[in-house]
Amino acid sequence: MNLSPPHPEDWIRPPAALPHCRLDEPPNGARVVVAGLVLVRQRPGTAKGVIFITLEDETGVANVIVWRAMYEKFRRAVISGRLLRVSGKLQRENGVAHVIADRIEDMSYLLDELLKPAQQGTSELQNT
Repeated sequence: MNLSPPHPEDWIRPPAALPHCRLDEPPNGARVVVAGLVLVRQRPGTAKGVIFITLEDETGVANVIVWRAMYEKFRRAVISGRLLRVSGKLQRENGVAHVIADRIEDMSYLLDELLKPAQQGTSELQNT
């Protein structure tokens, strides 16, 4: 019976998300889906409304570019999401991969599931 909290490597990857360490595999321009914890949100004044988001999964980081129209469409997820799944077009430039977002989903509820006590084994403790 294991009552220790889940290890980050035991987390469930959101469905259909490419691990960040594999972003070098699809061809430039391919549609990809990435997911991860939001490390950084940047909205430089000189970027004309563009937002840059850095996501982290257990394999590395992914750079996401959110154009103004996508920001307006997915504003709540962009502003408050702690765990995001982003679909978009892969763009490589000077050896750096970016995902140009066309869909942004807030998956933060999955993080909340980690805080819930494990259901399995609870009754075993009560019977001993």
